[in-house]
Amino acid sequence: MKQILVIEAEPAARQFLQGVLTEEGYEVTLVDNGAAALETMQALHPAMVICDWDLPGVTSGQTVCQEIKAHPILSTPFCLMLMVPGEAAERVKALEMGADDLLSKPIDLAELKARVRAGVRMWQLTQDLHEQKQLLEAELFEAETYVRSLLPRDLNDKVAIQSRFIPSRLLGGDCYDYYWLDPDYLALYLLDVSGHGLGSALLSTSVLNLLRSQSLPDVNFYRPERVIKALNETFQMTEQNEKYFTIWYGVYNQANRQLLYTSAGHPPGIIVSRDAADRVTTTRLHASGMPVGMLPDVQYHWQRCHVPPNSRLYLFSDGIYEIMQDDQAIMGLDDFVDILSAVEPHQTIDDILNEVIVRNRHQPFSDDLSLLKIDLA
Repeated sequence: MKQILVIEAEPAARQFLQGVLTEEGYEVTLVDNGAAALETMQALHPAMVICDWDLPGVTSGQTVCQEIKAHPILSTPFCLMLMVPGEAAERVKALEMGADDLLSKPIDLAELKARVRAGVRMWQLTQDLHEQKQLLEAELFEAETYVRSLLPRDLNDKVAIQSRFIPSRLLGGDCYDYYWLDPDYLALYLLDVSGHGLGSALLSTSVLNLLRSQSLPDVNFYRPERVIKALNETFQMTEQNEKYFTIWYGVYNQANRQLLYTSAGHPPGIIVSRDAADRVTTTRLHASGMPVGMLPDVQYHWQRCHVPPNSRLYLFSDGIYEIMQDDQAIMGLDDFVDILSAVEPHQTIDDILNEVIVRNRHQPFSDDLSLLKIDLA
């Protein structure tokens, strides 16, 4: 049985409303002032509130309506405001204050019943939508937990690696991995699927599982350009709901400090080196190539880099630097490289993220954000 709270100062009007609504099958609670109504709302959580706009006392009908709609929990009831016919501006004001519908006094019986039925239907629809939203959020959270479980943990082995992932929604399209192909060769990559949400996450995890299991047929995983070419043949956007992805893929030989890499439309890897005189140099590891999935038969080319001693390699998605700052300007890649070059040897990946968060004014990120810090000292 649906609950209706009636807030009416006039005893006759209260009794009339109670009789009509009870006959219609609703459970009715009566109060005669605004202050008592707000207290009753806390315990009752009705489907509908019928309130007199001209309540006497400090807590008017306008105040009741405003406080109900401003409350994070009590705002769901449908609010039907009773008003004496008057200026249109007063009716507009009631709607602006949060009333969902208006009913003129003296009350027409047929109109009252019709508006109450419509209001209860609207409340039920809101409740159903809220429940579905909660179910969807729970399922997305479970999926997001699964996606995070696939990402690798930080390494503190022959090569120390720290990684962080911040999705713009419960699920994001960024993904990364790193693993040893053999005792000397380390494969590492970071990819960014177009869009956000479940579809992007499904594609990114499919790529991760394929690369981690080395299931691409006839592919030499020591050759970055061949890996990306095989991914492009496998994940054409025409078969992936029009989604494509960028990726930076590299293979590091720790024995001779050689890094082979290629890129498919992805931001460059950044090497930050510090020499014996404490001078800092940065190297951008660019490689031209179309994003994976955009066009078939694309050729990708590998690049080689000798990594100096005492160096760090950073991989990231563009969400870490395409952020709005206090001056309403986009931060940009150059500014982010400046942040990386200013990182002291004792600082961690979280120090870098904290600086980005400050630049983003502590606001939620508009795009997925991933960052890898690979110590190649």
